Amino acid sequence: MSILPQQTETKYWLLLSKMIKIKIKVKARRFIILVPYAFLHLFLRILTSKRIHVLVNRAIEKKVKKNFQIPYINWDDLKLLLKELSKEKGLLLLETSFKDGTEFTIKL
Repeated sequence: MSILPQQTETKYWLLLSKMIKIKIKVKARRFIILVPYAFLHLFLRILTSKRIHVLVNRAIEKKVKKNFQIPYINWDDLKLLLKELSKEKGLLLLETSFKDGTEFTIKL
């Protein structure tokens, strides 16, 4: 069974249509940043690559001069987590306010 081009196009469109909403309220101003899941997937793919993992561990070794290693995170595990999180539309991940009146929320 072959996949039609329309099916893959629809799959990617769905990734772009789902977004994480980041709201920042500073005094009288409000900023809303929309991050599509496709960008989140791309960013996490880069972070979970073996090359980045090696580079980060080398940098920690040089700067801190301690034997500390960041554990490798498998992309397949993160992919399952993102898939389940994407089903929970409207889930509030983070809501915080600072002493200066700044409010920060992250919502799926």
